[in-house]
Order: sequence, then structure tokens, then C-alpha cells
Amino acid sequence: MSQVTDRRRLEALSAALAAEHAAVYGYGVVGGRIGESRRAEARSAYDAHRARRDALVREVRDLGGQPVAAAAAYALPFPVPDSAAAVRLAADLEDRVAGVYSDLVRASGGERRREAAGALREAAVRAVRWRGESVAFPGLAERAGAAPTPAASAAPTP
Repeated sequence: MSQVTDRRRLEALSAALAAEHAAVYGYGVVGGRIGESRRAEARSAYDAHRARRDALVREVRDLGGQPVAAAAAYALPFPVPDSAAAVRLAADLEDRVAGVYSDLVRASGGERRREAAGALREAAVRAVRWRGESVAFPGLAERAGAAPTPAASAAPTP
């Protein structure tokens, strides 16, 4: 691969890692507010994002990069006072993660591309489950009004 391609891939991996850090934080909030009937679903999503985050840390290091650290806290996109808001936050987190993985799909090839597409699909499926409805192109819907940079689609910002 060329240096430009390697750099682009590392940037996309770093953006995915930052989004996973934010998703893990966000699911901590979701878990504290979600109703008992959906708590197992929130725990499963939390565990999935932690596993992806840990794998991305290793991959960034393997490519010679410095993994981005998690922020101490993240600004949520809206207040989360109750279970209904926690469900909305979970769907929003998944939409944002899907957007970042769509960038990683574009920046990758081979096995990494398949893995990124799998992560995109998983996030889109979780978003549908949380929201109760789907979007035509997961990972792209929220990007219509967003800046075209990978960082713009990361989950809640610090």
C-alpha cells in the first residue's frame, strides 16, 4: 500500500476507535437510565463496543500508530433523564458508529474492509432494534448535514 493509503486507513481506524470510546461511554449512560426490559440489550451492545474498541487499539498499534485515548467524559447530544431518552441515545450512538465504519469501509480493503462492513452492519442492526425502524443507507443518513471529516461522525464529542 502507498503511504497515503496507509495514512488514510490509520486515520479511519483512529476515528473508529474514537467513536467506540464514545459509544462505550454513552452506553454507560444508557445502562444507568434504561428500563429493566431492555437492560440486557444495552449490556450486550456495551460489551460489543468494548470488544471492538479493544481490537481497534491493537490494530492501530500493529500499524505503528498511537491509539487515541478515551476522553474522561463526553457531551451527550441531548439530556437523558429517563428510559425513553436512553433508547434514543442508544439509537443515536449506533448511527454515529455506523457512519464512522462507513468511512473505514471506504478506506480499507480485503479482510479489514469485510470487518468494517460487519461492524457497520452490526451497528445498523442495533440502531434499528433501538429505534424500531430502519434507514435506507445506514451510516449515511446523519451525514447529510455533517462535515465530511471522519471526526464529525464520531459519537458524542468530548
